Amino acid sequence: MTAPKYKRILLKLSGEALMGSDAYGINPQTIAAICGEIKAVADMGVEIGVVIGGGNIFRGMAGTATGMDRATADYMGMLATVMNAMALSDAMRQCGLNARVQSALNIEQVIEPYIRGKAIRYLEEGKIVIFGAGTGNPFFTTDTAAALRGSEIGAEIVLKATKVDGIYTADPKKDASATKFDTITFDDVMIKNLRIMDQTAFALCKENKMPIIVFNIKERGNILRILKGEKIGTLVS
Repeated sequence: MTAPKYKRILLKLSGEALMGSDAYGINPQTIAAICGEIKAVADMGVEIGVVIGGGNIFRGMAGTATGMDRATADYMGMLATVMNAMALSDAMRQCGLNARVQSALNIEQVIEPYIRGKAIRYLEEGKIVIFGAGTGNPFFTTDTAAALRGSEIGAEIVLKATKVDGIYTADPKKDASATKFDTITFDDVMIKNLRIMDQTAFALCKENKMPIIVFNIKERGNILRILKGEKIGTLVS
């Protein structure tokens, strides 16, 4: 078996990644397929942390746009990520993975709180750790949570799953002339104001020398290909 390129990773999944072709919510076939991909990587001996968004249930910025208080909307979004984390954990159980969910918000009757040392111990034991509730603070995205948790657990890389196959000079759906970057530096991403992740997340990853790969989650097998060393998506380093 090929040795994995990375020993410990942080996988960032958007809530929308769980929807499949549905308009909202969680598509059972889609979440099962994602868990199958994660299992293939875990079977290589890779330690996996997951940060998940909540946009398939509630998006804080959308709530703000309708006149809701921003902090209230963001807390509602955090609770949506907890629901997704629980659903993902259960789907992992069904495919034979041992997963633990930790929340940045204190809801111990439902799931355990985020404790860095315990999360690292779970990873060392071969368990998947799913981090819910973002950073636990309003005004920060789950991308920033991914950069933060990745740094805290000592992940070698952040794998940012999206609906496109990398970072482009412009939105490829709107601009036919947009070209894809195979590699790009953190400085160039911030100078060009490329919006694939927020600037705080990029700054955290840059400061902690933790590269990011942006890739298409809809193309099955991409996570495994990345761990085998294939050049998939865009590498930010």
